[in-house]
Amino acid sequence: MAFSLHPTIDNGTTKGAANFTGGTLYCHCPSDKVAVTLKGNVLHNHACGCSKCWKPNGALFSIVGVIPRDSVSVTANGSKLHIVDPEATIQRNACKDCGVHLFGRIEKDHAFKGLDFVHVELSDVEGWQEPQFAAFVSSIIEQGFNPKDIDQVRGKFKSVGLEKYDVLSPALMDLLATFTAKQAGLL
Repeated sequence: MAFSLHPTIDNGTTKGAANFTGGTLYCHCPSDKVAVTLKGNVLHNHACGCSKCWKPNGALFSIVGVIPRDSVSVTANGSKLHIVDPEATIQRNACKDCGVHLFGRIEKDHAFKGLDFVHVELSDVEGWQEPQFAAFVSSIIEQGFNPKDIDQVRGKFKSVGLEKYDVLSPALMDLLATFTAKQAGLL
């Protein structure tokens, strides 16, 4: 079976540059592109199989990382942005014309509040942190992927050196659990 995990990882990943200083993300419009400038590199860059993240055509997964909110600024054509689902925890800001998600922001009280979710593949510069792991792998089944073929997906991730999880990475799950325990007064 032939399938694309994501163009960035289908043929192996390229290591990011040490001390990378950031760049600009652009939507896919042929002109009047939305531009979002990131001051610095991302953290926890990963392949995500959830149904909410923006994916390039034909890809089963998105590639998404996080960056502090104060390092993200809309620098061109911001009037073209709209929030895809105002009820979602992550307020995904997408271009109204081409549909590309430029950044996602959490406004409610949440463990990841203060971090914006971004797709660095939308940048024309190299050096961004490479994908670190694959999250929500089994979620592609919910979107119509044949469950009989899921082991091939996991095998392809293994062949490019990425750990695969059916949730987030252990470090991120620990952050979520710690936040929940603090909210309940247990820590």
